[in-house]
Amino acid sequence: MNYTGTFIAVAEDCKVEYGKVPAPRGSSKTVAEIQYEMLIDQPYTHTQEDVLFESWFARQDLEVSEIEKAELRTQFFAKDQPCLRTSPLTRTHGWGMVFDADGKIALCAMDSEDYPRYLESEDLKVIKAMRSKRA
Repeated sequence: MNYTGTFIAVAEDCKVEYGKVPAPRGSSKTVAEIQYEMLIDQPYTHTQEDVLFESWFARQDLEVSEIEKAELRTQFFAKDQPCLRTSPLTRTHGWGMVFDADGKIALCAMDSEDYPRYLESEDLKVIKAMRSKRA
């Protein structure tokens, strides 16, 4: 399920023109906040599966052992899961995602110097994030 050598570009209908840091809403962290914190603080550390599971798990407010957490992860991926093309970071917050050859992810703000370079890269498969609304 993990991408390798890929760049997920910001969705065509993204309303921001820069990499916007997700703002808190309510008492629990949003999926965007959780994913942003994972990827901005530790680039090229996590795979798509890591990000999807950890962002789900963090919102469950569970206290479980590592063995139970591993079982939950297996159960989580027993069902189809949407990929990071549906992440709020790529759809509405202006962040592209770069996947290296090992499937590890780094964020890239659409207003950065690197973003156009990734868009034109011959070494990466470039795909767009999912639109937020139908065309």
